[in-house]
Amino acid sequence: MSIKIRTKTKAGITIVSAMLRHPMETGRRKDPDTEELIPVHHITEISCELNGENVMTAVIGAGISTNPFFSFYLNDTKADDILMLSWLDNLGNTDTIKTALK
Repeated sequence: MSIKIRTKTKAGITIVSAMLRHPMETGRRKDPDTEELIPVHHITEISCELNGENVMTAVIGAGISTNPFFSFYLNDTKADDILMLSWLDNLGNTDTIKTALK
């Protein structure tokens, strides 16, 4: 699994923290052995659903660090709501994690 997620809900507000394991290559670095450019490979979109409804979509580019960390707040939540976080990269790879809020 390439996504680690932690949630904490208090008084109807949830903070979502997620670490995404991904190389996030810009296409500008050279391989130290061959001196050739490493191909572009980065996350382009992160989306979040709460109980099946899209609540957040982030469109990002190659300027984000390797293994990016994202954090955001959700309002009007309660324990046991179902959160689904997904990412998509420029090569068509994807990953999704589903968890109940705590």
